[in-house]
Amino acid sequence: MPIPFVEPFRIKMVEPIRMTTREERLGILSRASLNLFKVKADDVFIDLLTDSGTNAMSDRQWSAMMQGDESYAGARSYYRLKDAIEDIMGFPMFIPTHQGRAAEGALFSVMVKPGDVVPSNRHFDTTMGNLLELKARPVDLVVPEAADTSLDAPFKGNMDLKKLEEFIQQTGRENIPLGMLTITNNTAAGQPVSMENIRGTADIYRKYGIPFFIDACRFAENAYFIQQREPGYAGKSIKEICREIFALVDGCTMSAKKDAIVNIGGFIGLRDPGLFEQLSGKLILHEGFITYGGLAGRDLEAIAQGLYEATDAEYLKYRILHTQYLGDVLEQAGMPIYRPTGGHAVYINAGAVLPHISPSRFPGVALANSFYIEGGVRTVEIGSLSFEHVDPVTNENVVPDLELVRLAIPRRVYTRSHLDYVGETAREVFVQSEKIRGLQVVEAPALLRHFLAKLAEV
Repeated sequence: MPIPFVEPFRIKMVEPIRMTTREERLGILSRASLNLFKVKADDVFIDLLTDSGTNAMSDRQWSAMMQGDESYAGARSYYRLKDAIEDIMGFPMFIPTHQGRAAEGALFSVMVKPGDVVPSNRHFDTTMGNLLELKARPVDLVVPEAADTSLDAPFKGNMDLKKLEEFIQQTGRENIPLGMLTITNNTAAGQPVSMENIRGTADIYRKYGIPFFIDACRFAENAYFIQQREPGYAGKSIKEICREIFALVDGCTMSAKKDAIVNIGGFIGLRDPGLFEQLSGKLILHEGFITYGGLAGRDLEAIAQGLYEATDAEYLKYRILHTQYLGDVLEQAGMPIYRPTGGHAVYINAGAVLPHISPSRFPGVALANSFYIEGGVRTVEIGSLSFEHVDPVTNENVVPDLELVRLAIPRRVYTRSHLDYVGETAREVFVQSEKIRGLQVVEAPALLRHFLAKLAEV
């Protein structure tokens, strides 16, 4: 059988991981109130909770960190990152932040007021949380194909352009301070967005005079999908595709903890000098001076180098095939997965695995907990616990259309044998799926409850 992919790197340093017993894990999970966010990392064998900040940096990134300029103002590391962002994305201005949700929080605090409505293909949890905290309404307008977990379509993360225009006309441009688009679409199973769709979204926002921002945390993976799947882009480089994407927008929010392959950091990319000035004041108050934004100079250096490594074609080929391999392994174990696999994660259809558990009893969380119990594998629910919320404008309860479990793969961390182990764990979970019980919330905050909730079996 041909080898599907080869890691384009050698391993120079290793970190030991510890296997616990099933009995130990039952006790650990019980003490964590059945919430995997509360489990200590030392008690996890394979950690697929997130690909955010869990990446392995390269020798060149570590080397770049030694050149970090820790000056409070005007550090050369800031200008090095500025040059990298302008080279790859084309933004003449940027504001560093300590991570992506801080970028979202700063941007929304300046542009969004209570009662406003912000459309997107799909908002992720922190984006939604930042808007809800401002008493604004996040609205998801992803294409209908996204709801079909088995449909093999190339760009299921796309914005529904017809719905977007109808929504703007019905809502009124005056109530929409900005429009968003997430690439890749994390809540929609990591599915990519086509260049045609990005351009169409830009045209509609521009028609109504609405500033257009991209959630760019996985922009390089999305560019690779465009190169591989969209007619007319096979001969273009990843960097060329990235420049074309960002030329269509007014700005972006970025969690560098994803496609800059670092452990901390983010930024806002901008074209508008007026907005840059407004945001600079916010940054100084909440993050730090505008040339470090809550980060050390060494972090800025690592991000600058990581942006270039993330746009390397060979790395991206490995990255996408690595994820695809995990999807194949899970399917072989009996798990119904969301097809096609995305860039950073594989999503299991928890509702299909556990049809006896209603969405109100959180089948995604129950399935994720079973992965931990059976194999020490930590995953995360993308379903009702994470995304059910009350619309602040209509007061209606909004529930997701799918109950999923996401297995997010940290960049350059796990080998094929680790993924094979996850597959064996999945096989054991699937065999015992009829015995898995639903859950109820015992205690939780109003916003982003999945991070801190205490749960109990029903």
